[in-house]
Amino acid sequence: MRALASVNVAAIERNVASLKRQAEKSILCAVVKGNGYGHGSTAAADASIAGGATWLAVATAPEAQSLRANGIDAPVLVMGALTDAELQLALSARADVVVWSEEFLSRAAALGGARLHVKLDTGMGRLGTRDPKLATQLVTDAAGDARCDLVGLMTHFATADERGDEFFGQQLARFSKWTDEAMQLQPGLLRHAANSAALLRDEASQFDMVRPGIACYGLDPFGVGAAEQGLEPALSLHSYVAAIDDCAPGESVGYGRTFIAEKQTRIATVPIGYGDGWGRQFSNNADLLIAGKRYPVVGNVSMDNVTVDLAMDSVGLGAPVTLIGTDGDQQVDAEELAQRAATINYEIVTAISNRVPRRYLRDGLELDGGG
Repeated sequence: MRALASVNVAAIERNVASLKRQAEKSILCAVVKGNGYGHGSTAAADASIAGGATWLAVATAPEAQSLRANGIDAPVLVMGALTDAELQLALSARADVVVWSEEFLSRAAALGGARLHVKLDTGMGRLGTRDPKLATQLVTDAAGDARCDLVGLMTHFATADERGDEFFGQQLARFSKWTDEAMQLQPGLLRHAANSAALLRDEASQFDMVRPGIACYGLDPFGVGAAEQGLEPALSLHSYVAAIDDCAPGESVGYGRTFIAEKQTRIATVPIGYGDGWGRQFSNNADLLIAGKRYPVVGNVSMDNVTVDLAMDSVGLGAPVTLIGTDGDQQVDAEELAQRAATINYEIVTAISNRVPRRYLRDGLELDGGG
């Protein structure tokens, strides 16, 4: 197989169980948007529930519908903006939705049966209302409308993954103040704010429910490494050596001739590229693992292939190649790739395209099916 992503669902279960222990007083809502951060949404949902999650969160209505179509029955929260058609789809999937305007509340109430979470924008500057008075009015209006069911109060942190910053504390204080007031008007609502970083950083952010995403998959929300947080990466990415060619001094490799050999070497072609989600930012800027050794990527990453410099090592055709994961005592993790690409580990794993099949394992034992 030209490229394959292996997902250890047992690792997801263990990560979620670890997060649940760290937020033991809170409901755990595992975020499985973006095809389960590239791991497969249904497989991620099943594993998260097995690990102790009792809620799931996604960004879009089709994501909620897909979970239902694949037999997921847990409460699902759609956190994103919704058109009229998307709102109807979300409600038909029995998903909770987020409200931050009177206009949306009216639309949701008119459809009947909507389960709602009011969102105060405490500083993210995206979805939600920045006006606490409007947010409180939405609480009052939703609670008083028999056509809908008010379930929760929420916000989203902008800088929880930046340890030591002051803005996180300011957002936490704003949310705490608003929810204390809103809960006096409408007791019993679920308050939720913490993403992975906030959950790990400050117990005060955990409230009644937490919404970890990236940490469920064994990736560090602070961008250092899974071991720093006691997490276990669930995904590895593999290919193989499809061709080996001699490359003499002065000869080049790939589009744009960005690599020109300075001495005699051997070049391996690995059939994976940016069409599979392994991006051009790794051109001359990453290592792959072959037989427990690091080899540098040389030349530009193309849509379907990447080339590596073997020096004069003896590597056979068909040799397995690890792009993300461990081979022997060597490891290339999503955090390393993110640092090389000047991005975040979220983008590394969610970029893996549907052209790459997912294989689901439980600690080495291959499972049938998957997400």
